[in-house]
Amino acid sequence: MQIGFIGLGNMGAPMAANLAKAGHQVRGFDTAGVVVEGVTQAQIATEAVADTDAVITMLPNGAILRTVADQIIPRMKQGAVFIDCSTVDVDSARAVADQATSAGLLSVDAPVSGGIGGASAGTLTFMAGGSGEAFAKADPLFDIMGQKAVHCGEAGSGQAAKICNNMILGVTMIATCEAFALADKLGLDRQKMFDVVSTSSGYSWTMNAYCPAPGIGPNSPADNGYQPGFAAELMLKDLRLSQQAADSADADTPMGQTATALYEQFVENEDGNGQDFSAMLPRFEKRGRR
Repeated sequence: MQIGFIGLGNMGAPMAANLAKAGHQVRGFDTAGVVVEGVTQAQIATEAVADTDAVITMLPNGAILRTVADQIIPRMKQGAVFIDCSTVDVDSARAVADQATSAGLLSVDAPVSGGIGGASAGTLTFMAGGSGEAFAKADPLFDIMGQKAVHCGEAGSGQAAKICNNMILGVTMIATCEAFALADKLGLDRQKMFDVVSTSSGYSWTMNAYCPAPGIGPNSPADNGYQPGFAAELMLKDLRLSQQAADSADADTPMGQTATALYEQFVENEDGNGQDFSAMLPRFEKRGRR
């Protein structure tokens, strides 16, 4: 396939490289002028999408997605598929999908889970929203860039699944870090706590697969000075999107709201910016009851 790829950052660059390695012809564009092995560099976004069968975007937010969509949708050929892998607000995802459909394109919103490591290894999970026809056209590309793609429903459903998942992740990480900090103050050995919780009702992904305590469980960012696998500021972005969606849908999400406030404090007023989202543990270690 002829593929245009817009947004060659930490996630987009390895995704585009994997498509090129699989034999697809990929033209990429990024405002930073990023060069990716095997990917032809375009000078402007519209050059990247001309005469392509598929266009993939990986962009920072909904406002930028809407701006890019305004530029590229009129230049895409009829029947091509527009795959947005950014994590953005549901309203922007649906607006861009409507715009693409009106222009005779297929459209999929397909945010990802798996981080930079998953993007490089081609083991991402895609949460896809759009028509069955659009998903079927995008699915072979998901197979190259990831290990799983779930068709969640119509336009916007992929974004809805992503922000619900990451709201759970943010809340669970905070609870896991709080529990370790409490265990410390109670004199409970961290390894013993892990041995119990990881095989009991406190089992969770944040405990068992991404433990925030250094030297406990499988290797995680905690074992690398909390260098980000998933940065705290990105968790804050996703939590804010969850609360924006909750406001729009009139949904009561008190735990999500509290997690958002805690990550705001951590990222904006403490030292969380640039650290992994699991660095909440040393934050709680330093704090008392009041």
